[in-house]
Amino acid sequence: MVFWIASAVGFAVAYLLGSTPTGYVAGRLLKGIDIREHGSKSTGATNVLRTLGKWPALAVLIADVLKGVAAIVFVHWFYPWCYAISSAKPPTTLELQTLVPWLVCLAGLAVLLGHGRSIWLNFTGGKSAATGLGVLLAMSWPAGLGAATAFAVTLALFRIVSLSSMLAALTAIALVCGLEQPLPYRLLVIAGSLYVILRHRANIQRLVAGTEPRLGHGGPGPNAGPQIS
Repeated sequence: MVFWIASAVGFAVAYLLGSTPTGYVAGRLLKGIDIREHGSKSTGATNVLRTLGKWPALAVLIADVLKGVAAIVFVHWFYPWCYAISSAKPPTTLELQTLVPWLVCLAGLAVLLGHGRSIWLNFTGGKSAATGLGVLLAMSWPAGLGAATAFAVTLALFRIVSLSSMLAALTAIALVCGLEQPLPYRLLVIAGSLYVILRHRANIQRLVAGTEPRLGHGGPGPNAGPQIS
């Protein structure tokens, strides 16, 4: 029973953390606008950059990364705490060190889903790359740093955020599979990375067509623009 209660609570908290609409809030607070009506119509940090400026974009980026970190940290604390104060026990065939990675996997998926499909924004949102980076850093900081490095190098070379985000997601898959990580972590990174790439499908079409905007090279049209969160 403790396991199922912790699973439900962990999923709900992680989803609500992810759902916190940082880009939308920044638009409302700083300019009184709905950022979904400007630029690429996304709440991602790149749209915040183009609409509000670099410092709001940096704040949104950091907040979105921290949402992913917070979801994983919460699960690592919450389940052992529930187990410690309860007289009930988890299923006898499973031990604490086996259960927690699966809860982490569930929470990671929930926070990504929350960011991309926020309950506060009629199930719209960003593309979950920044929040996914936070999840990865909290689970496996070497894999997280590797993915962040891939993003930074690709962005420096090509100045295309969507391409950088997708290559970082693929790098994360390679690293988490190459490093010694629990199976749930590997499954989470694979599923989360594929989700991030799927959220970039419009960007992929523009990359193929050669029309994807580069960072700092003009503003996007109403349906264009790569996002980093």
